[in-house]
Amino acid sequence: MTVLDRAPPYRVSVLATPDTLASPLLSIYDVMGSISQLRAFDSAVPSEPPYHVEIVGETAGSVMTASQVPVIIHRVIDRGDRTDMVIIPSIMTDTSTWHRGRHPQVTQWLTAMHEAGALVCASCSGVFLLAETGLLDGKEATMHWSHAQAFLKAFPEVKLNLAKVLAVTGGRGEIVMSGAATSWHDLVLYLVTRQLGNAVAHVLAKFHAMQWHADGQAPFVVFTPAMDHGDVLVFKAQQWLQANYSIGIPVEEMVRLAGVPERTFKRRFTRATGLSPIQYVQHLRVDQAKRLLESTSIPVDEISWRVGYEDPAFFRRLFKRLTGVAPGAYRKTFTLPDFDRF
Repeated sequence: MTVLDRAPPYRVSVLATPDTLASPLLSIYDVMGSISQLRAFDSAVPSEPPYHVEIVGETAGSVMTASQVPVIIHRVIDRGDRTDMVIIPSIMTDTSTWHRGRHPQVTQWLTAMHEAGALVCASCSGVFLLAETGLLDGKEATMHWSHAQAFLKAFPEVKLNLAKVLAVTGGRGEIVMSGAATSWHDLVLYLVTRQLGNAVAHVLAKFHAMQWHADGQAPFVVFTPAMDHGDVLVFKAQQWLQANYSIGIPVEEMVRLAGVPERTFKRRFTRATGLSPIQYVQHLRVDQAKRLLESTSIPVDEISWRVGYEDPAFFRRLFKRLTGVAPGAYRKTFTLPDFDRF
């Protein structure tokens, strides 16, 4: 049985640890805790609070968050607790590594809450704590793209899909994750839609100017390839490619410069970076194209040529496949306005 098997109100436990970032924690708390106040704008909103939101932690009193903002703990976690939903907000952590076992009490509590039927949710880097439970083993997950390398090293059994802004898994859809930073918007809108209906979610989105990232997370991902793999030959090829990605036959040139058989080079490159040489070139070229689209008014056809593609149609198809949006749409979304006009 899960929380969806009964009517509201739902008890929501937002987890706070010394690693937690205050802004997403308090935003989730405020937005979910004040839904009934929006009934003044639309009768679809429940007159009684559908969520009883509390901040939970490992110790009583307050916790100094990673943002250096103290947050009051409403209830200390205990494996005998009852809650309908757990939400793990973003945490502050090194993007290069994750040391497992840092919050054993939290891990045990999360596991117990899941076994008792609660929805278990995590946003952004909070997925690290969720993965500690083992509930994500063999399942698809998403998180902030900047933590991908550290996450995969710590949890290689998890199927990380950074293109998704939202991942819902588990036998009953009881595990929910959202991607980068403010994608907690997507998490909350999903939960409200699932539990209270579309009409309430629309009111919430309009009132708070919350946006659903319909194109997923792929447009936001910055290409950050693994460079600490220890293969010097591949590392040198990556460095060379960074300056020469736009030449006509970069893979063949890398093989020639490496001085090893082609099959050997491609095998080592793929093992070290997780991408074949041609996939790596494509990601690097598209990443450079994204920068040009963001910062210049250069026509898309010329950008295609600058990053190494003579066929603009092929470039457009590749760009959309890797980012989820067309180059023109990407430029419209990510070009900053002329603030001097405001």
